[in-house]
Amino acid sequence: MNNKPAKTYDLEERTYNFANDCRIFCKKLPKNINNYEDIPQLVRSSGSVGANYIEANEALSKKDFMLRIKNLPQRI
Repeated sequence: MNNKPAKTYDLEERTYNFANDCRIFCKKLPKNINNYEDIPQLVRSSGSVGANYIEANEALSKKDFMLRIKNLPQRI
């Protein structure tokens, strides 16, 4: 008799929050020559995690989902 609530995986919301937090963080960084290339790359890559997860969720089958989700970065 296990009365634990079912685990919810709100990855769509979490990846959105991650991308938003990265953008907020990047706005606080100093604009200097060292950060000139790194900031845009961080902003782009933080948004692509959520986009890839959404694409994986639209998979046609469970096998297709597993193939797509396997390609996501492991930092979530």
